[in-house]
Amino acid sequence: MENQDDTTFASLNEKISDRTMKAIAEMGFEKMTEIQAKTIPILLEGRDIVASAKTGSGKTLAFLIPAIELMYKLKFKQRNGTGVIVLTPTRELAVQTHNVLKQLLKYHSFTNGLVMGGAVKKDEEDKFFRGVNILIATPGRLLYHLVNTKYFLYKNTNCVIIDEADRLLDIGYEEETKAILNALPKYRQTMLFSATFSNKIKDLAQIAVHKTALYLGLEVPEKATVEGLSEGFLVCPSEKRFLFLFSFLRKMHKKKIVVFFSTCKSVKFHAELFNYINLRVNSIHGKQKQNIRNREYRHFYWVIQYDPPNDPKDYIHRVGRTARGENNTGQALLILRQEELDFLKYLYIAKIVLKEIDYQWDKVLEVFPNVQNEVEEIVTSNYHFKFEGKLAYKAYFCAYQSYRLKKVFNVDNLDPAAVAKSFGFPYVPKVNI
Repeated sequence: MENQDDTTFASLNEKISDRTMKAIAEMGFEKMTEIQAKTIPILLEGRDIVASAKTGSGKTLAFLIPAIELMYKLKFKQRNGTGVIVLTPTRELAVQTHNVLKQLLKYHSFTNGLVMGGAVKKDEEDKFFRGVNILIATPGRLLYHLVNTKYFLYKNTNCVIIDEADRLLDIGYEEETKAILNALPKYRQTMLFSATFSNKIKDLAQIAVHKTALYLGLEVPEKATVEGLSEGFLVCPSEKRFLFLFSFLRKMHKKKIVVFFSTCKSVKFHAELFNYINLRVNSIHGKQKQNIRNREYRHFYWVIQYDPPNDPKDYIHRVGRTARGENNTGQALLILRQEELDFLKYLYIAKIVLKEIDYQWDKVLEVFPNVQNEVEEIVTSNYHFKFEGKLAYKAYFCAYQSYRLKKVFNVDNLDPAAVAKSFGFPYVPKVNI
């Protein structure tokens, strides 16, 4: 009969340093997830691994804990340069992984760093000059530093982790990833995590891992997202978006909810505005300090995708924030304009089927008849909110232009006046888009 204690982090006491165990405990983790229980003991032995794991399965701890313990075992110093590299497909995932890493390193002396597109290269180069022991990186920026940054000491890299490899290849980083793997030391431990195993993933695995690598094909259910998650979508015109969000948050104020926006400026604007009108919210975005984000970014009951994701992979990644709490249940709601409904076809192909939610607009207007007028009065009469609203409005259009599914998210189909109302403007603000 299986010993239940084998699924707790406490069962790893003799294999994991006290420093790491103390950090894990302070992060509030006691019982390991399936992927953690199956991979951590193997990875602590130094084995290469190729594992199937989707977003929300707990794989970040599954690969970071063994990587940190490897550095601890090797007594790695700052002067030794980079010993671990974690390769992630997107900036959002890179930031999240880096946040978890810093928590796990609380009682260690290893240095850490994050390099990704959009960041200032000179600042990243300065970090390499000082020495970065554990590095989180996106492919394009990592390859740039491998080629151009003379202070990047990577010859001592002992561990390479490729997270969400299928997503990485879908985005188009196949050649960059191969170039990175070829540039790094061949004698290393390699961990590759992917939700699916296509022929491209198999080809990448042949390049990345040793022939003796262990393949863990954890059963992936037909449903692409986590079990216990109830998913739906709501058709909402631009001019009603703010009314929906306000009324929903007001009604569900006792639940822990995360709302995804497409830009940091929208997060800042909406958080400040909601708090100003006595709807208490906290904000989470990439420009905040790590301890603030990680305190809030766990165990949500509701995930609201207020601005649509780039693609089905992004959708899956976002909803991975829920169905981790009490009873492993959660709710996810995707907000779409009528012109964006073709996105549902892409989700269906990815084995994601959403039910349409019938929002009772008449009842909402009965309860909150003056919300739109009141928010427009605040935004247009308050210099701060007018300024921040213009920044958020402009950022929304810029982000929309960057969507990859141009046939679905066509910026030319946006009505500037209707979008303006969603940011509290009764007119189209004068901004240079």
